[in-house]
Amino acid sequence: PYAGGTHLPDVTVVLPVFLGKDRAPVFYVASRGHHADIGGITPGSMPPGSTRVDEEGVLLDNVQLVAAGRFLEQEISAILRSGPYPVRNLAQNLADLRAQVAACARGAEELRRLIEHFGRPVVEAYMQHVQDNAEAAVRRVLLQLHEGEFRYEMDNGAHIAVKVGIDRQAGTARIDFTGSSPQLGSNFNAPAAVCRAAVLYVLRTLVDDDIPMNAGCLKPVELIIPEGSLLNPRYPAAVVAGNVETSQCITDCLYGALGVLAAAQGTMNNFTFGNATHQYYETLCGGAGAGPDFDGCDAVHTHMTNSRLTDPEVLEWRYPVRLEHFAIRRGSGGRGKHRGGDGVIRRVRFLEAMTAALLANHRRIAPFGLAGGEPGALGRNWVERVDGRRDEFGATFETPVAAGDVVVIETPGGGGFGRAE
Repeated sequence: PYAGGTHLPDVTVVLPVFLGKDRAPVFYVASRGHHADIGGITPGSMPPGSTRVDEEGVLLDNVQLVAAGRFLEQEISAILRSGPYPVRNLAQNLADLRAQVAACARGAEELRRLIEHFGRPVVEAYMQHVQDNAEAAVRRVLLQLHEGEFRYEMDNGAHIAVKVGIDRQAGTARIDFTGSSPQLGSNFNAPAAVCRAAVLYVLRTLVDDDIPMNAGCLKPVELIIPEGSLLNPRYPAAVVAGNVETSQCITDCLYGALGVLAAAQGTMNNFTFGNATHQYYETLCGGAGAGPDFDGCDAVHTHMTNSRLTDPEVLEWRYPVRLEHFAIRRGSGGRGKHRGGDGVIRRVRFLEAMTAALLANHRRIAPFGLAGGEPGALGRNWVERVDGRRDEFGATFETPVAAGDVVVIETPGGGGFGRAE
């Protein structure tokens, strides 16, 4: 996380690419994968209550994976077993790392083929063109946007502040997060790379042209992220929620400042459960925010969309749980000229004792509406105990569950846009 990453479960493998007799790498290829467990104080490595990064798992910082063509299994295994909270399923981590190394090797192979076919000057010229084209596209978008500022309140009492200034003559923007909360004692801190990625994402979504995501999109932007804030924390701050939760808040905050989109559910509803034998992690969809000429979608992940739920049959086959109910939470989207999308309801019954945990947001502060639109409904979650008790929980919790207990999660709706007629 403190070297350009996101959080510990996201492991990045980088491979230098050498050409001919070059002694220095000419290119790099990379593969980032989410590991189901990387250690930490809870199974699934998404602990709701972590206060230091070492409580979230094993920190891999510039670790060599391959030497002279050999996968360094013993050395890597020793690292993954080290620390106060080592990994729980070493074989799975090693298999994931091997797959990532193979992906990088394939990427390097394809890159060499490109160069053999077209020549290095042509390939490098097109790489530069991709970035130049993206820069030009973003400059055109900036000329159409309005300056603005926004303050985004979070359930934990923190806030994100952003001010967007636009120089139309130069075709540039200044995005300043000064005034955001200091880094937190909780794990909702987001590494600076997460904030930078959220800004890149927002700008890319505003470009109608069919361009790939790349660093050229940020060339016209001066980005200010104060060090020591929750958007640029200092080691050893906990950061596991920054990538999946605070990133959503940054994104919606920017859309709010620009006045172009109401808030989505603003959370990934990170649900984990496990014991010594089983570890599982899923994220739950919710309502999308409405815009000036469209309704928000129901039951979708918004902004962070690279996460698909395990099919119910597979979930129940691999884990001692039963999925009792999964449906759209009707009426949870915010009202407006264009309504926000609805969230979902999910009920999971446990068939053996485990630990269940949720890392989420928008259980206290609702996703905002814009231009007179109403906010989306708050999320809710509780556990129906086998003895008849019902335990209500807030946005983050960790609790033991017995055989027969049911965890119920209702995800937030998206905000509406414009006054309802």
